[in-house]
Amino acid sequence: MEEISIHIDQEFDDCVDREQVIRIVRDVLKAEDVSPQCEVSLLFTTSETVRNLNRDYRGVDSLTDVIAFHMLPQQEASPSFILPPDGLAHLGEVIISCPQAMEQAREQGHSIGTELALLVIHGILHLLGYDHEQPEEERQMRLREADLWGKCLHG
Repeated sequence: MEEISIHIDQEFDDCVDREQVIRIVRDVLKAEDVSPQCEVSLLFTTSETVRNLNRDYRGVDSLTDVIAFHMLPQQEASPSFILPPDGLAHLGEVIISCPQAMEQAREQGHSIGTELALLVIHGILHLLGYDHEQPEEERQMRLREADLWGKCLHG
């Protein structure tokens, strides 16, 4: 069974539906055929925290809605990745700016729950190696997000 750690800054506790987040993470991991022997962490926090992480680790000093730090080797890494002693594949951490999600939800005319769900899907896909730096990568990632969103809604 996957281990899903959710940390929510106290001021945003009322905005995040933990059960929905867990369900979405599990649905995405299952749809992406990821072993249930995995661990993922999610942090729902301030815009300042996300901006600082974006600046410090990506060299981009600007606000973003979601940032993901993957722990598994990516395509270019050795295919002989060995699981840690606990037997879990540590996928990484997804950090979401709740204020940015609230603003985007307002702009898009949907609920904060919907926006957070979309950002969780986006972040988990980043942990699994999806990216959107190039136009074709972005197209593929957006298509996968839409497909997963449909599956999460109609499960």
